Amino acid sequence: MADDLCIVHTSLAPRIRTVPQGCRSSWASAHSVISVAQTQTWSSRLVAVISDGSAVLGLGNIGASASLPVMEGKSALFKRFAELHSIPIVLNATDPDEIVETVVRISPSFGAVNLEDISAPRCFEIERRLIEALDMPVMHDDQHGTAVVVLAALTNAAKVAGKPLEDLKIVISGAGSAGVAVTEILLTRGVRDIVVLDSQGIIETGRASHPPHKADLANRTNPRHLMGGIADALEGADVLIGHSSARSRPRSPRRWPTVRSCSHRRTLIPRSHPRRPGPSPR
Repeated sequence: MADDLCIVHTSLAPRIRTVPQGCRSSWASAHSVISVAQTQTWSSRLVAVISDGSAVLGLGNIGASASLPVMEGKSALFKRFAELHSIPIVLNATDPDEIVETVVRISPSFGAVNLEDISAPRCFEIERRLIEALDMPVMHDDQHGTAVVVLAALTNAAKVAGKPLEDLKIVISGAGSAGVAVTEILLTRGVRDIVVLDSQGIIETGRASHPPHKADLANRTNPRHLMGGIADALEGADVLIGHSSARSRPRSPRRWPTVRSCSHRRTLIPRSHPRRPGPSPR
């Protein structure tokens, strides 16, 4: 053990000494200091997986400590499938100001930030402010990771159905972080007819009160000005994307709307995490 330590220390010592020298020689330029750190340390190759545990999978607000295994799992996925090193960090904070300040302060140690399982609508503000404050990639996985895979699935589904993606009538059940991000990417892709629902029904401009992100959705979706619930939204629809949690669904099976009212070649993308084990991926 002692011999191994000597060998490691001897091989690393010259590299360690060059970093402070590089920093001292360029101390007048903050940009140069950052550049040296990125090339001589692992910061540029390390991802911070950040969560407050407020919206974990299908479990909801379980808190920071209980969410840590999920964040460790995300780090394992980064390593297994992308060869990226990452560190799971859970925060005992729910205030956006505190979360943003904490992440900004630890950011010199990292090359990217992956926000995970932070509830809406706070997640929108937190991500926006971190993107503005940090000179590195910042992504909220629940929003953009979900949006990318849904767009990929719909692109293929549209080919199978023989319809242009832009002409599909799409219903999105759930207006949390995932539902909003999927709506945004589909609008950007050119889809014209999207109806979004939350626990109160179809999000539309005639509703008495909306939080800001839902008011914005109401102005840019539902072009046929539908009102009511999921059964009204599904009439003639081509696609149903389910993001809503079990708690927001009708308890009685009789109140479940039928998808038979959708178009003949309908596409279902159920994304909610089931309370019971679902079907095998096989």
